[in-house]
Amino acid sequence: MTIPSPVRLIDMVFPGDTNHHGTLFGGVALAHMDKVAFLAASRHGRAAFVTAASERIDFAAPALKGELIEATGRVVRVGTRSLDVEVELVAEALLSGERRLCTRGRFTLVAPAGGPLPPLAPAEPEPEPADVLRMADMVFPPQTNHYGTLFGGEALRMLGKAAFIAATRDTRKVMVMAASERVDFTTPIREGEMIELAARVTMRGNRSQRVRVELWAEDLLSGARRRAASAEFVMVATAPATT
Repeated sequence: MTIPSPVRLIDMVFPGDTNHHGTLFGGVALAHMDKVAFLAASRHGRAAFVTAASERIDFAAPALKGELIEATGRVVRVGTRSLDVEVELVAEALLSGERRLCTRGRFTLVAPAGGPLPPLAPAEPEPEPADVLRMADMVFPPQTNHYGTLFGGEALRMLGKAAFIAATRDTRKVMVMAASERVDFTTPIREGEMIELAARVTMRGNRSQRVRVELWAEDLLSGARRRAASAEFVMVATAPATT
């Protein structure tokens, strides 16, 4: 049995995530790392995991306000009912594309119930176009409505963020959303499901881009996936602020 491709969680460092130095709180970084470790473990074992321990966490460099952070989780050890996930968190400057490793650590997760976990084997990732941005996340209770499904507004926020990141990485310019051309909601996304956003630039003009984003939902226990929403955005490059 093969293991899935590494799971990547991409987010922005906003002011509310920073300390008085303007850098990412260590606790926020650890929260991202633990989440991506859980998603990677769940995709491998298809079981209800809990975090049991984390080994040495090394903070090598800070992530600054306004930068992207990318947390990547890979399963590196599998036992009978526990496994280890190695997680790296990298910061990326939006305009220059400069990347640096900020934090690295290993998390041990345990599946209290169920049978033996599938063994670790060499990954065989499916080929994917290099111009597709993929980013994962998870649906927690505060993001859901009284039906236990993801708020439409929360889904739109995620779709828009993916479009912004894809457009910015493509141009390395200051991008803003100019229009949301079309949004289609196909199926609801339930609390506790993993979501994966896939964004691709489909048109490039002198100062504008069109970005298509698809939002997929995945049941972490069964592995069943379905496309839940899709959207088209127009992003426009603006002149950077001067002082």
